Amino acid sequence: MTLTHHYANTLPDLVSQVTPQPLTGLNLRLVNRAHADALALPDYWWQDDWLVKALHDSDSELAKGAVAQKYGGHQFGHWNPALGDGRGLLLGEAADATQGPQDLHLKGAGPTPYSRHADGRAVLRSTLREYLGQEALHHLGIPTSRSLCLLTSADTVYRERPEPGAMLIRTAPSHIRFGHFEFYYHSRNSQALDDLIQYTIARYFPECLAAPNPVAALLSAIVLRTARMVAHWQAHGFVHGVMNTDNMSVHGITFDYGPYAFMDAFRPNAVFNHTDHEGRYAFDRQPGIALWNLNALAHAFSGHCSTDELRDALSQFEPVFINQYRHQMTARMGLSDSADDVEIMQEFMALLSAEQHDYTLRFRQLAHADIHQSGSTLRDSFVDRVAFDAWWQRYRGAREHQATDADTLLAKNPAVIPRTHTLSALIAQAEQDDWQQVEAFIQALQTPFDTCWDEHEFARPPTEATPVSLSCSS
Repeated sequence: MTLTHHYANTLPDLVSQVTPQPLTGLNLRLVNRAHADALALPDYWWQDDWLVKALHDSDSELAKGAVAQKYGGHQFGHWNPALGDGRGLLLGEAADATQGPQDLHLKGAGPTPYSRHADGRAVLRSTLREYLGQEALHHLGIPTSRSLCLLTSADTVYRERPEPGAMLIRTAPSHIRFGHFEFYYHSRNSQALDDLIQYTIARYFPECLAAPNPVAALLSAIVLRTARMVAHWQAHGFVHGVMNTDNMSVHGITFDYGPYAFMDAFRPNAVFNHTDHEGRYAFDRQPGIALWNLNALAHAFSGHCSTDELRDALSQFEPVFINQYRHQMTARMGLSDSADDVEIMQEFMALLSAEQHDYTLRFRQLAHADIHQSGSTLRDSFVDRVAFDAWWQRYRGAREHQATDADTLLAKNPAVIPRTHTLSALIAQAEQDDWQQVEAFIQALQTPFDTCWDEHEFARPPTEATPVSLSCSS
């Protein structure tokens, strides 16, 4: 199989040719074989150290076409033009029979012209977190980039502390970010911006070509995809942690995993990024920040669209997000989208928030609960049982009008998510070259709704409510 290099060949002025500089002592530790097979990648990639040798050989089919992309981005609301692939390289594109072309992107590949004097490396902690996070979200049905493989190294990389280095290959329909368009707009490079827009439409959004203004149609498509993605985040208690515009994909997929976390105790204002001192990227602010980022993208399209076209595209975000979020949340509870059922859902969320219940566990327990019983096993978990009892009776009444069985609800409410304390334990084991539990956890993430996990340690919340503080290098 030969990788194609459509992006680099079509837009050569927007990339820099870079030869990967792999870490030493590489060892292929994890391979997502199901995903690799879907991409029709050859088996020899994973045999006889072929991948390790190919990364070290600048003339290999995997390394010879590698490029770094240039982009900018709004970081914590402030424009920064000095961004780009500082530790990642686009290796090329593979063909997926069902999803179309998929980028192969190597993280931890060494310095690039956009590294800003950094080392261009990645650590095992961050690569393993990303590998597991992407696998988890995919099997939860949340749009995301995908993990292909992870390699460990004998080298030490210095972050907050000395850590073992690692490399990761991930995939995505493309690695085009909001920040790509922003950079060429703010640098007043109208030709590069126009080339990028036309390439994006023709390659990834061809349905927009039939619209009166294909660029306005492109913005609308990105708005709709982003709204649906964030609705999925909110429904599952996922906090991305660093929603800078350079971390936002035009495909509406979860992208660039850093200080992400799934909430344990439900706090609407939960923040896990230790550098987010003002809570800009708190859980309950994610929808608003997504719209803010889309506004920043719309500015980059302002030379191709009228003010009314931009406004019309952006105005679609709120109703789509609200409808998608309400549908997912009520479906998780076996309810309809009616106003009364939405109110029952909101009351349950208020009960969880008031006592900071474990978000995932309570929804899973609700899926198991027998609505034909006047009392619920959930009751003992609540301090304010009077409030719970009143809600339970109302919920039972609403559920009686639905034909939703327990199996349907269990298939919408996972038992297993990548909880931060579980990830920390797995990372510690991997750093000691023990991968048995990591591999077992990947199996759990691939079947997160299966009842076999309900009593497993992978499904357990933390025993103590320890504050979670994660860095962007997480």
